[in-house]
Amino acid sequence: MTTSTIQNWHLKGVWFDACKCAIPCPCSFAQPPTYGDCSGILLWHVSEGNFGDTALDGLNVTMLGSFTGNPWEGTHTDPYAAVFIDERGDEDQRQALQLIFGGEAGGWPTQFGAMFGPEILGMEFSPIEASFGENFARWSVRVPGRAEAEVEALTGPTTAEGSRVEVHNLPGAEVGPGQPPAVWGKAVSDRAEAFGFQWNRSGYSSKLIPFEWSGPDAK
Repeated sequence: MTTSTIQNWHLKGVWFDACKCAIPCPCSFAQPPTYGDCSGILLWHVSEGNFGDTALDGLNVTMLGSFTGNPWEGTHTDPYAAVFIDERGDEDQRQALQLIFGGEAGGWPTQFGAMFGPEILGMEFSPIEASFGENFARWSVRVPGRAEAEVEALTGPTTAEGSRVEVHNLPGAEVGPGQPPAVWGKAVSDRAEAFGFQWNRSGYSSKLIPFEWSGPDAK
């Protein structure tokens, strides 16, 4: 594979985050974060995917990020990010993931990256452990020694057993328009210590959204 040619690509999978906002995170409603600024861990799990002839099934990408203000209004400041690419990928798979999630291959990642515009503080090829409970009862991500989050689906006294708290048509969906409803959760744990990001907290907001993207954009 060469970087000079962007291949047709398609990804289908699940995304989630765990952040410092109160439940539910206002950012997903295109509002400013609860405390004026936000930081969190984000995980993209590719259940099915390809970049040209390069299969991407089962690979993960994780990001740590932070900002102040409202990115959806373009009024945010101090956007920073660090990226972890699944070390299980071979050279072509790693390059494909970097092109897609780096915003060079079109589609939603290019649009979101242009809006958020982070300063990238670091990038590593790392082991990434991601898990999803049956019917999204729980979800988790772990980058050993760097970051991890464990989340339980949000529930309460009037929530029917086995049902999920969902929001349709989010005005600030981090995975872009036209995606399935978000499932809301509460972080049991949320820790990071990498590239200047450092926190250790629990009890804050998380949401999970399946996604399906393709690229490059039509000319």
